[in-house]
Amino acid sequence: MNKIRDILNELKWQKRYDLSKVNLWYIHRGAPNDIKIISGENIVSIEKTFLETVDSMIPHHRIFKITYEDETIFKRRGYQ
Repeated sequence: MNKIRDILNELKWQKRYDLSKVNLWYIHRGAPNDIKIISGENIVSIEKTFLETVDSMIPHHRIFKITYEDETIFKRRGYQ
């Protein structure tokens, strides 16, 4: 089971959600504090082990926080 993939697919396909209201926090080496935040509207596809955005591919294991309308819905232990 891939919890991040399941969460993202639910946010993408359930009519009660709007993917543009999602923010993903992930580890990005070289970014300030090694953290980058992207909006769900930048997600092109959700694959088995990564998601594709407009300009990159992000492995699921690098995602440590998912928010929806500023409410945290997923947070990996040990991260902000």
